[in-house]
This record gives sequence, C-alpha cells and structure tokens, in this order.
Amino acid sequence: MHSVILLPAYLAITVAPLVLAWMQDLPRRPVLDDLSSGLAMAAFAILLVEFVLSGRFRTISGRIGMDVTMRFHQLVARTALAFVLLHPFLYRTPFGPPLPWDVTGQSALDLDIRALASGMLAWVVLPGFVAISIWRDQLPYRYETWRLLHLVGAVVIAVAMSHHTLTIGRYSADPMLSGFWLALLSVAIGSLVYARVVAPILKARRPYRVVSVRKIALKTWEVAISPIRGQAHDFTAGQFAWLSLGRSAFSLAENPFSISSAPAGRPRLEFVIKEAGDLTDRIGSVRPGTVAYLDGPHGNLTLDGRTGAGIALIAGGVGIAPLLAIARQLEAEGDRRPLVLLYGNRVEEQIVYRDELDRMGRLPSVRVEHVVSQPAPDWGGSTGWIDRAAIERVFGFEGARDWLYLVCGPAPMLDAVEDALVGLGVPTGQIVSERFRYD
Repeated sequence: MHSVILLPAYLAITVAPLVLAWMQDLPRRPVLDDLSSGLAMAAFAILLVEFVLSGRFRTISGRIGMDVTMRFHQLVARTALAFVLLHPFLYRTPFGPPLPWDVTGQSALDLDIRALASGMLAWVVLPGFVAISIWRDQLPYRYETWRLLHLVGAVVIAVAMSHHTLTIGRYSADPMLSGFWLALLSVAIGSLVYARVVAPILKARRPYRVVSVRKIALKTWEVAISPIRGQAHDFTAGQFAWLSLGRSAFSLAENPFSISSAPAGRPRLEFVIKEAGDLTDRIGSVRPGTVAYLDGPHGNLTLDGRTGAGIALIAGGVGIAPLLAIARQLEAEGDRRPLVLLYGNRVEEQIVYRDELDRMGRLPSVRVEHVVSQPAPDWGGSTGWIDRAAIERVFGFEGARDWLYLVCGPAPMLDAVEDALVGLGVPTGQIVSERFRYD
C-alpha cells in the first residue's frame, strides 16, 4: 500500500458510517441528536481501526514510519475519547419506550437497559484506558503489565461499543450499516488474532540464542544473538525489532531495541541496551544460551530510497545504536561519501564503542565529534548539548543543505536538531528521524 493513500483510506473508513447513515434518509431529528450519533459512529470506527494501527503491520508502518503510525494511533484515540464523552450530552430527544408508530426512533430514544449498560461501560472505561496510555511511564507497574491492561481494555471497549451500536443505534439498524460494522469488527478481531497468535507462532519458528552480553559503557550493554537454526532476519541498517529474552514467543515481555550491527554482520545481530527499567535493569544478568525471539524488522530510519552529497548521523545517548549500524554498513560497502557523526552524552563514560568510533574518525572521509554536557576536568572534546549552536558549528559549512541527516535520541534533542537544520536551509525531506516518546 503506497503511503499517499493511507490517510485517504483512513478518512474514508471513518466517514463511511456517516455516509451510510445519511443515505438512509430517515425523518429528521434535532441537529444535536444527529451530531451526537455522528460523533459516536465516527468514534466507533476510529477505535476499531486502532487495532490495525497497533498491530505492527509493516504494510502500514513501513511506508510512513513506526513512530508516525504510533503517534497517529495516540492522537486519534484522544479524538475518539472526546467524541465519546460528548455523545450522550448532545441528545435533545427524550428517552422513552418506542411508540408503535415511531419505527424510525424520531420521537423517543430507546431506553433499553442492556444496550445502555454496554454503552455506559465503554463510556466509563475509555477515559481510564486513554489516561494509562498517556502516563504509562509514571504508573507503578511493569511494562508487560501495562501491555496486558491495554490489550484487555481495548477488547472490553470494542465489545461494549459493538453491542451498544448494533442494538440501540438508530442508523445501525440498517442492514448495510450494520454489515459495515460487522466487517470492520472482523478486521479488528483479525488484527488482534494476528498480533497475539499468528505473529508469535511465526516468531517461534525462528528462535535465536544469546551468544554474548557485555558492558560497553556506563549502564549500557551489548547483547548479541544469532539464529538457532535457519537464517537471521533480513533488515536494513537503522531498523529496530521487538526483542524478547528468555520468555515464550507469546510473552508480552518484549521491548523495542534498535539493531546496532550492520546487515553485513549477519547472522549475528547486536543491540545496544541501556538500563532504564523493567527488562533492561536486569540485562546484565542475561546468560549466553538464553533463547530470544524477534518481531521485526521495523522502522524507516534508513538510507533506503534517500540520497545526499554527504551523510550526517546525529545521536544522543543510546540513540547511537541505529546510526552505528548505518555507519558500519557504509564502511562495509566501501561508501566514500563524507560522513559526520555528532554524538552527545551526559558524561564521557556513557560513550559506547569508543575505540571503534575513534578508529572510524581516523578514516579519510569520516569525522566523529563527541559532545558531553557534564564533562570531567580532563575532557578535551566539545561540551554542552546537541543544540542549535552545536548544529551550526558542525554543519554550517558550504553545501551542508545537500546532505542527508539521520537523527536519533531524546525528544528534546530531536526538536532542537530539526529546528536548527531547517534554520540552516536543509529541506525537511533531507531530515530523517524516529521518536518513541510523546506526551
């Protein structure tokens, strides 16, 4: 599916129930009543499509980026929440039992307690569901617990809204619109079954084994895996995968990590993992021989389909991982384009693969510059942050606007770097970044 048709396709699905309702040409009700029904139907369509957006389908995310897909997933969920919360307060037609001659529900809203109960269940659960998604990092339980709650909550909301819509909806009683809902519900269920049953089965058929775990910087580890049988996953330098260590292929205990090794280094795959909670706090205790599973590759922080007179890699912290894979692959391919790696950390001890980066920096076409925000007295490199001043200092040369820029790191750094590059005249199409932390 081409990226230019993804948004129109999404909008068509969201608007389709409104069009099918309008085509029924039922007797008019107060405008606010129809607005209420329209908001509810749009919200229901949005929430069912959310199952597809969160299913890690590369047909979708591979075209526009996993970060864009998940950000869109978050924003439209909040939009659906606003629609759902407004929905019951807009009605002006009174509640009451349907009158014998009012078969279209024009004069009274059906007071079916079962349908109302399912609607109220969705109305009550959805705000909490969205809230724990927004503030998941502040919640006092593990990531896999949050994933389980998220999964269960999504199913409860979908089932409740389906019952409410199909049993009490004025317009959804129409065979064509009810058929649309059943078709969309089937797609949502199919997406869930694929993500939680089919995908794990496929993962289980391609197991890996941990071959080494070593500390490479302050609270930062390299985990290397290789396939137990068959070939390693194909991937492009800069991509990431969900990694599960020592668990079943069906386990929710998996985390996304960028692949730091180059495709040229297969079948060995390496990941740079920082101790940051949950699985990562115990990463140093993982033993060689531990079974591992991969879901991937994902992401479009790659050189595929992109050109530039030179390559700029701008990293903050463990954001170096995908960019290191790109640098390693370029070296393996003998790419002679000029390359600049600008790498920021809080302290010098956080710099990963220091010897390798120093070696790369001695190559004729490569420049490696470190920036440390809290330097030791004997630090001889650049200090501060990767901000506008650093970008202008490193990339303020003639012709820099024709380079390709790949950026990975904390969200504030990404914002600063993107703004600074645009200020230097770099076209936005020449700036590639991925982010996975939002408000």
